[in-house]
Amino acid sequence: MVEAAIALLRDEGVEEPERIDVPSKGTSSDEVGGLREPVAAIVPALQSGSLFGGATGVVVVDAQSLLKHEADTIAELLRASDPDQASAVFVVAGALPAAVKKALTGETVSIKAITERDAAQWLTDEARTRHLRIDQEARTELLHTFGSDTSAMRRALDQLAVAGEPITAADVHERFTNRPDEPMWFLGDAIMVGDQAQALRRLADFLHHQHPLVLLSYLEGQVRNRSLAAVAPDYETFAGWSGGNPNSYATKKVWQARTRANGDALANCVRAIAKADLTLKTQPESTHRVTLERLTVAMCRWMSR
Repeated sequence: MVEAAIALLRDEGVEEPERIDVPSKGTSSDEVGGLREPVAAIVPALQSGSLFGGATGVVVVDAQSLLKHEADTIAELLRASDPDQASAVFVVAGALPAAVKKALTGETVSIKAITERDAAQWLTDEARTRHLRIDQEARTELLHTFGSDTSAMRRALDQLAVAGEPITAADVHERFTNRPDEPMWFLGDAIMVGDQAQALRRLADFLHHQHPLVLLSYLEGQVRNRSLAAVAPDYETFAGWSGGNPNSYATKKVWQARTRANGDALANCVRAIAKADLTLKTQPESTHRVTLERLTVAMCRWMSR
């Protein structure tokens, strides 16, 4: 998505687009003029033209995380900016704030999120196109290392293909140490079905990119929804209680799994999450990983009963 946004700006004559990464909501950050520090960089980007007479451009990544007052400020800047001098592209995973959306002119480009299954098929096709010999273990290692990031996987294949020999899992493991930045529901699904090995691997990947407390919040929400599903008299009632969309796959998936864990298991999960939360907030960071590993294993057992 970011690469596509940069390409759009370069098509408009912007040689060096500026990138702004919006921090997630609830993240502490210094403020500059009422805007969080990373977001404040958009002000000069939209107000100032290039010193050499060319156009300026900015790519705002994760714009769905803009706070309301930030969105209102940016909307004012957009309305006041000269479209011939300054351009902006907003990259969002979800909904763009209404104020910004109203102030924008131009087109919307949707990019379908790629899944691990898509990445596996991409890898097969890419190997065939390049005439590369990649054994099954190496394919699995590549997917574990890069997840659905096919751009990174393409660069990895460029390096691995130089030797002109069959690519093995050992080659991949020795050369690359990346961790895929995956949707959290991959980890949540592994826990909810009781796949301990898969859950622990995805936990290691998750901790490479995200904060542990984000995971606890997600798991707490999952247990809450499973608890609501367990006591709801019918699907429509559950959807209303949980605030979910009755037509969404995620809501249906929780409902279908409502009998997998009993009341005692759900209560155990609530207590374990609360205990892990206290540990993360009061104990040294060196204890955080083992705490989450123990929680993951325990929840795999409880949630799959």
